[in-house]
Amino acid sequence: MPWLLESTIVLSYVIGHDLEAVIVFALLTMNAVIGSHHARRSFQALELLKKRLAVKAKVLRNSEWTVRDAREIVPGDTIQLGLGDLIPADAKILAGELSVDQSALTGESLPVTARQSGILYSSSIVKRGAAKALVLNTGTNTYFGKTAELVKIAKPKSHQQEIMSAIVRYAMYFGIIALALVLLDAAFTRALNLLTILRFAVIFLMGSVPVALPAVFAIVLAVGAMELAQEGVLVTQLDSIEDAASMEVLCLDKTGTITQNQLSATDPIPFQGFKRNDVTLVAALASKAELRDVIDLAVTDYAKDIPTAGYTQESFTPFDPATKRSEAVILHNGKRFRAVKGAPQVILSLCNIDGETLKNANGTVESLSKKGYRTLAVAKSKDDELGSLTLVGLLPIADPPRPDSKETIGELKRVGVEAKMLTGDNVAIAREVARQVGLGDRIYAMSDLKNQSEQDQARTLDEYDGLAEIYPEDKYRIVTLLQSRGRIVGMTGDGVNDAPALKQAEVGIAVSNSTDVAKASASIVLTEPGLKVILNMIGTSREIYQRMLTWVINKVTKVIQFVGVLVLGFFWLHHVVLSVLGMVLLVFANDFVTMALATDNVRTTKNPNIWNVKNITLASLVIGAPLVIEGTAILFIGNSYYHMGLVTLQTFLLLTLIFTSQFRVLIVREREHFWSSRPGRELSLSCIATVIGFILLGIYGIIIPDVTITQVLIALGFSAIFTLCLDYPKYYTFRKVGL
Repeated sequence: MPWLLESTIVLSYVIGHDLEAVIVFALLTMNAVIGSHHARRSFQALELLKKRLAVKAKVLRNSEWTVRDAREIVPGDTIQLGLGDLIPADAKILAGELSVDQSALTGESLPVTARQSGILYSSSIVKRGAAKALVLNTGTNTYFGKTAELVKIAKPKSHQQEIMSAIVRYAMYFGIIALALVLLDAAFTRALNLLTILRFAVIFLMGSVPVALPAVFAIVLAVGAMELAQEGVLVTQLDSIEDAASMEVLCLDKTGTITQNQLSATDPIPFQGFKRNDVTLVAALASKAELRDVIDLAVTDYAKDIPTAGYTQESFTPFDPATKRSEAVILHNGKRFRAVKGAPQVILSLCNIDGETLKNANGTVESLSKKGYRTLAVAKSKDDELGSLTLVGLLPIADPPRPDSKETIGELKRVGVEAKMLTGDNVAIAREVARQVGLGDRIYAMSDLKNQSEQDQARTLDEYDGLAEIYPEDKYRIVTLLQSRGRIVGMTGDGVNDAPALKQAEVGIAVSNSTDVAKASASIVLTEPGLKVILNMIGTSREIYQRMLTWVINKVTKVIQFVGVLVLGFFWLHHVVLSVLGMVLLVFANDFVTMALATDNVRTTKNPNIWNVKNITLASLVIGAPLVIEGTAILFIGNSYYHMGLVTLQTFLLLTLIFTSQFRVLIVREREHFWSSRPGRELSLSCIATVIGFILLGIYGIIIPDVTITQVLIALGFSAIFTLCLDYPKYYTFRKVGL
């Protein structure tokens, strides 16, 4: 497009139209400035995110512990790790024991215990304990680094670029064919000098090339990005807004997106005559929140409303991976008893329990496991008899769904977006979570999917509601597989493991509290928790799509009208019926004044909005073809009734085309009848100002040759009546082609 505009500048200068060359140069400069400005702002936002990735680590250097940037760590270094530390590299524990949260890498919500000689992965978080570790791998050689390499190569297709290219290409084809017909006719019927041929070329280039298209797209998207920011959605790549309107599939990461990524206890199951509150109380007494163990925190949070006054924890033994339990000695009313919680198999083996109760307990544990719950067994000793334990009950532990997840997934289905859950958890857990949030229970294991052919994989992705037991590279593969079938894919996530898929998806959505890596890879960052904000994003994006669609239809219709009128006018009058300056003014009035569409009032749709250039062209043809007749009729009135000279006739036609462009945008902006909604204030004011401005230009002969006030009013009235009457064929055509 810049090459075409630059060619227009050169041709305008050659034929002596310096003013027109300057105006086109200004338009070209405007496009470049707007495009580079928004690109620079997006780049600055990403650079800011990258700066926040700086991690510090405690490293042993020259027999001294020093704090250094993680990027300075090399294999062979010894590092010290403690509560809350982000592990800066893959490492092996030399001494100590850690409870490590690897959910950002694996999607697994429960922490993992690592002891001496155990392996720690870069970007995991220490939840409990302290240890010294030997650095094994850094950079791209780490588990996280391999994920980062996927982020590097991930690159979604630019659908906006495809759309703009197609529009420019078809408009140019139409203009070039029309120009060829005119020149062919001129070659056989009369001699044309080079100057006239160049003038034709300039006019057809300016009329056919959508000069303002890049600027309009950038402005509409930028305004949309500002609207989304007010709703808690930050956009780092403007074209992702347009893709969000077309999104057909949304891949939802379970941990931290559908669920809270926070363990929670729920619905105790009592045994042997105890009550539900007894189970909760004993479990809380066998916990110590101060140690920040995630399971203890889940239990104490659940038991916060249970009275514990009068109970004193005399001693406490934290959870030990070797014994798989935690326990405490409790003093109550002058008597002591032991409270224990831990793995069901271990606790049940320590309890005095009959065969029937043991069978029921094991059956309950198995049933809860199938539903996706981890289960704690809770037991206590009799007063002052610390050696014997009685089973109090079972306490299920889960990573619960977010409160708004079920409602949001239901709304996604209603607006035509297919939701699919991706998780590193096992199939049982994934199926239960999917069932709870209304996603469905058709969950497939990634290991089974890998054994299928690509065609079968695509079929499975269509039939199932989610995939379980997946790794980072699997998420990336799933997104690319969906894209290979022509689907516009969205991906939500919050961790390092989601980054490649977030980068590859057309709409990569980093949810609130995401890692910086996820934010840097995503094209959209949510600043508010939960999934409901995604619905607002989809609605706003579809409104933005409707505004851009209006501009494109208006532009294509104008090209059809302009080219048709010029060709017929030349065949009939053997002259160019529109001056180069007139063409520049028409481009300005039609293309740039309608930038006010960026804030127009529009309605969202119930289904994804897919760009279909063929249907857009067909609908534009239905509107544009009658407008060719309108322009030809004006030429007839000016030539045969008013007997105008060429320059006056050019003004008469120019005013008609400009007035028509203002009324035309009023009918194409509305998918129903034009009176179904009010135009936005800015659009209304710009249309009124344009009409008034060109009425004055026509009457007083400013820049263009003048015509009488009667002729101006005829051009205005004829344009209004003829154009607004096209609303009926427009309405039926839009419904027929699905616009």
